Amino acid sequence: MTAPSANRAKLVLAVLFLSTFVMGVTELLVPGVLNLIAADLGVSIQAAGMLVTAQALGVALGGPLLTALTVRLTRRVVLAGTIAVFIVANLVLVLSSDYGLVVAARALGGAVGGLFIAAAFQVGTSIVPAERMGRAISVVLSGTTVSAALGVPLGTWAGQALGWRGSFLAIVVLSALVLVAVLALVPRVPAGGRSIGDQARYAFAPRVLAVLVVIVLVFAALFAALTYIAPFLERVTGVPGTLISLFLLAYGVATAVGSFGGGRFADANAPRALILGTGGLAVALLVLYLAGTVAALVVLALLALGVFGMGTAPVVQYRVVGLAGPGAQLAQSLPASSANLGVALGAAVGGVAVGRFSVIATMLSGCAFACAAVVIAWGTRLLTPPTTRDCPLDGREPVQVDRSR
Repeated sequence: MTAPSANRAKLVLAVLFLSTFVMGVTELLVPGVLNLIAADLGVSIQAAGMLVTAQALGVALGGPLLTALTVRLTRRVVLAGTIAVFIVANLVLVLSSDYGLVVAARALGGAVGGLFIAAAFQVGTSIVPAERMGRAISVVLSGTTVSAALGVPLGTWAGQALGWRGSFLAIVVLSALVLVAVLALVPRVPAGGRSIGDQARYAFAPRVLAVLVVIVLVFAALFAALTYIAPFLERVTGVPGTLISLFLLAYGVATAVGSFGGGRFADANAPRALILGTGGLAVALLVLYLAGTVAALVVLALLALGVFGMGTAPVVQYRVVGLAGPGAQLAQSLPASSANLGVALGAAVGGVAVGRFSVIATMLSGCAFACAAVVIAWGTRLLTPPTTRDCPLDGREPVQVDRSR
């Protein structure tokens, strides 16, 4: 299979990065304009917060389902189709005043977003040499992590400048531009040659599920702590409210560094990178628990939290795709779903820790999740992909990528 030119591959990866960035910012717009949405729709803040939950559930549940339903479609068709539906879903937010319809639109946007990132991973890894697959994964994933660093402040600024509906209208315009770029630059990557049932057998194999448990625990560890990081910084570290955003910005920048760097470590030695990433996460959370009153150490711990926590994401994606073998196409969507389950689990456990103990207990809860992740990551280090004997081609030809576009 002839590889595209390096410049062409970089352009395609840039488009995929921009696409996941726009989708990530869309997910994080709501927290920045939550009060404006609640007032406009005439609902409580808690009800408006359901828009965040709906988006997360859409990614976690809808992403794998839509990936399974579209397994026979070429990847460019899937990418373009998901962006088109994403545009429609956000237009509903701009035009509708019905709360139920707005919640449904957010869930739909999350579902097609989960499908998009799975297809984007497949396209990204198909246009680079095998030894650079981890870096391609990290570029696609970094669109999401960079949006995580910028999404809430951008959402707050845009909400004040444009109103919440104007913010989502801007997303519609950006999405339309991304759609044009996808149609113009992304090559035609055919669907995989196996049936959905055959792919599921490999995508949900125990060796894959073991690695997915790691990403659930990693994000549970992160969000047990991060959900309550603002009150932690204020009450334990003694950071003034006006400076908390600077601490969070430091964490956000570190997540971007981690997601880019994680791909390089995955290319070098993915099993070892997963052990080091989970171990670094556990140490960072332990420092926050033991030295949360020392601002300088808290900053360093937050930087480590971002680098090691988000650095594991491209490593897990790399491992899942490799361990799934012929089920890689379906498996592409599973890490994002698992991460969202981890977010929900971590936030819930963190809430219990705050209610029963204190805000500092969230760091210990997160550390417990991270330690469990280290143990399982260590246990997965010897897992290997299925052999050719384990996965016959079932009479179909191997997938080829049309590089002519």
